Amino acid sequence: MHLETESLTEAVLLLEDGRIFRGKAIGAIGTSSGELCFNTAMTGYQELYTDPSYFGQILINTNAHIGNYGARAEESESDSPKIAGLVVKNYAELFSRHIAGESLDDYFKRHNVVGIADVDTRALVRHIRSKGAMNAIISSETTDEKELERQLKDVPGMEGLELASKVTTEEAYFVGDENATLRVAVLDLGVKRSILKNLSERDCYLKVFPAKTAFDEIMAWNPDGIFMSNGPGDPAATDYAVETTRQALSGGLPFFGICLGHQILARAMDVPTFKMHHGHRGGNHPVVNLESGKGEITTQNHGFAVSEEALIQRKEEIRLTHRNLNDQSVEGIRLLDKPAFSVQYHPEAAPGPHDSRYLFDEFTSLICNRKK
Repeated sequence: MHLETESLTEAVLLLEDGRIFRGKAIGAIGTSSGELCFNTAMTGYQELYTDPSYFGQILINTNAHIGNYGARAEESESDSPKIAGLVVKNYAELFSRHIAGESLDDYFKRHNVVGIADVDTRALVRHIRSKGAMNAIISSETTDEKELERQLKDVPGMEGLELASKVTTEEAYFVGDENATLRVAVLDLGVKRSILKNLSERDCYLKVFPAKTAFDEIMAWNPDGIFMSNGPGDPAATDYAVETTRQALSGGLPFFGICLGHQILARAMDVPTFKMHHGHRGGNHPVVNLESGKGEITTQNHGFAVSEEALIQRKEEIRLTHRNLNDQSVEGIRLLDKPAFSVQYHPEAAPGPHDSRYLFDEFTSLICNRKK
């Protein structure tokens, strides 16, 4: 059963280029803005909404039916939704799972998330694929286009934005068994809970540090390795994490980075990153592992990428390990003289396939080899 949209408040979605989509309000009544992006995953909407990497972005779900299995605390990747807003086609009023604690709409209202339903998401996604990522504004408070246009002009573009410090933990905390064999320092740029779970399940005791923690403070805990997490924003604006990575590499500590952490590793090696046309977001993106020759179906969520042209110039120091089979972009690198590697995609998935979780085993193997 879907919402009786005839009785709902009208809402409007205004794009930066002037395109307008009209629909019905979902979630909280209000106005919200950010960069517009889309995700092609068929399930796992709650994991998407609570992924800190989406901070500052309005998300379009390409799956036509959203909300039909409700919301459940155990399926969150952080303590609250991080998306700036939501755009969907069909929005379910009832949910099917008895273990879900509440409807998605009640969940959004509780967390003050603004959204719009009854939108032709197919037309909207085709527009973004053609024109590229752009800012947008959703409102169920006003349908005054001139007023929304004025507000939208004040929204900063994603390029140049430093956002990791806005979603990181305020204080360091621990995850896992303190008697575990390995100690891993996690720099939280917007880390997902599923990443921490995958590491702790591999006999790692984790200390999760705020994004701007000084390297000396991290090393005072005496970690065996460093993990650099996913997160939102432009890697070029995250210089503090780049410096931390350089210090970690100079000390020879095993290093693993995912998504933003991958881009940070590249920039620490003086390899630039760039803003993509419309990014990669979904749970069905094919990647080839160039070291094994095997293909992987991966979960992705990024709007920036590493320059392959610059990597080629550093081939004596850095190896390209993974490539995207849709657009041939860089999906993984490995340093040849240091125990460090990274991937652009999300091996923990959540949601998505588990083809790439072997990368967590590679990281722990690097640490074990160094300890020996």
